[in-house]
Amino acid sequence: MEKLILICPLERVSDPGSYGFSLESGGKHVNGFVVRRDGECFAYVNSCPHTGSPLDWVEHQFLDLEGALIQCAVHDARFLIDTGECIFGPCPGASLEPLPIRVDSGNIYLLGDA
Repeated sequence: MEKLILICPLERVSDPGSYGFSLESGGKHVNGFVVRRDGECFAYVNSCPHTGSPLDWVEHQFLDLEGALIQCAVHDARFLIDTGECIFGPCPGASLEPLPIRVDSGNIYLLGDA
């Protein structure tokens, strides 16, 4: 059975914008972030595929200055918002690990195991 775990209200994430979170799901700790762009939301594990380090250096800041790409603060790798694929930096072709989410009733939820 699928469990909805509240990440945050949708209004907390600007468009474009991002929001980092740390939650428990199915007995596991999940460090992740949500990115919102053009009315759509995407979520990924907060871990760079190149080094395993968190991508943000300022809380909730995961996007480049233009709000067009996800940016790793450690080595400036850039990732597509909708797929998590690295298109610039030391890990081209690698991808961020996606997290299953649902937007419902003005909230963003992580889909977890009950």
